Amino acid sequence: MNNRRFARTAGWLVLPCVVAAGLLAWYVTHQPASPFEQQQATSFEPTLVSRGEYVARVSDCVACHSLAGKQPFAGGLEMATPLGAIHATNITPDREHGIGAYSLADFDRAVRHGVAPGGRRLYPAMPYPSYVKLSDDDVKALYAFFMQGVQPANQANIPSDIPWPLNMRWPIALWNGVFAPTATYAAKPGQDALWNRGAYIVQGPGHCGSCHTPRGLAFNEKALDESGAPFLAGALLDGWYAPSLRQDHNTGLGRWSEAQIVQFLKTGRNAHAVVYGSMTEAFNNSTQFMQDDDLAAIARYLKSLPGDPQRDGSPWQYQAVANTPAQNPGAHTYATRCASCHGLDGKGQPEWMPPLAGATSALAKEDASAINITLNGSQRVVAAGMPDAYRMPAFREQLSDQEIADVLSYVRGTWGNNGGAINAKAVGKLRGHTDPASSSPIILHMR
Repeated sequence: MNNRRFARTAGWLVLPCVVAAGLLAWYVTHQPASPFEQQQATSFEPTLVSRGEYVARVSDCVACHSLAGKQPFAGGLEMATPLGAIHATNITPDREHGIGAYSLADFDRAVRHGVAPGGRRLYPAMPYPSYVKLSDDDVKALYAFFMQGVQPANQANIPSDIPWPLNMRWPIALWNGVFAPTATYAAKPGQDALWNRGAYIVQGPGHCGSCHTPRGLAFNEKALDESGAPFLAGALLDGWYAPSLRQDHNTGLGRWSEAQIVQFLKTGRNAHAVVYGSMTEAFNNSTQFMQDDDLAAIARYLKSLPGDPQRDGSPWQYQAVANTPAQNPGAHTYATRCASCHGLDGKGQPEWMPPLAGATSALAKEDASAINITLNGSQRVVAAGMPDAYRMPAFREQLSDQEIADVLSYVRGTWGNNGGAINAKAVGKLRGHTDPASSSPIILHMR
């Protein structure tokens, strides 16, 4: 009798487990629906291909999928993750190694939902939580460009370095269910067309939050639009601090006008700053190619995002320095190594040599950007096909960790700057994990 009761009880316990396992297996392998399921597009009008090229520029697809000296969009870029290295894939229309065999629906699912044909989940290094907001028209145009405007590249993809069992893809479906949105961008009825266009670009194809929004413990962006205070509030990523894009006076765009935001995105510089770090690549291959109306829309949207005075601190004000103390080693290094470009007064020579007085890197508590650019210099800025003549040099071979710490501590504590002192150990850590900036940036001429 006891054996029968045990068997019956075990049966009732096993049944829900089997059902749950079946539901889980279905959930992690099913492919999301696509509005293009019945469309079998094989050829496209030139105007649609051209439109797709522009969407690819706005989306900065080249950032991850192209390498210097290699065929455009052939992949290969190594991206470090907490679990190991992954490599960007070939997204040319090559049928063996690329996406040449993708239908429009396959392409849509990969771009907007991170699901490749057969249900294989893409790592969220592919910013599909942002790309999901792309309109149907932009997805179709993007597909047309990659199928007819890009040359096939017979280049195999590089497997990831993530070890088993961490390299299993099915848990990503559960991550998506918690953190990834599923809807395209919907215009806010209380805002005008310019604001909505800017919101669409920033949240969707521009995927600005991928770098500028802080991430949670599950590596998720803490907010995906203006409804969340962390959205675009600044984040540490790949040895750089991507500053706030909100109206923070010190660490954001609070002192920038809409016209200055447009100028920065169009020319790579303004009175406040020059593009550097990861933003240089975004400028070289994306923002400078955007239409003026779209740049104005981005500026309008960003200027609508309130800052957080409690996080940002008291507004910065310039404080003149009467005399540079000779006994201060950081001040001495600054005077001999930095002042010729940035000025003894820290005001630089706008719009060519950026000011360090009031610079975000000198006001932010995160010190990675200040250390990184001092160690490794800046990548060359190429505006309208013309490489800039002025470039931040790398000091990793000229200055010790302590000397860099001293000069940056001086910069971050002078002219009203209050970013705080820097420890030589922090410099040494970044020295070992970063490389000098290349003087030959990737500049993609799509066609």
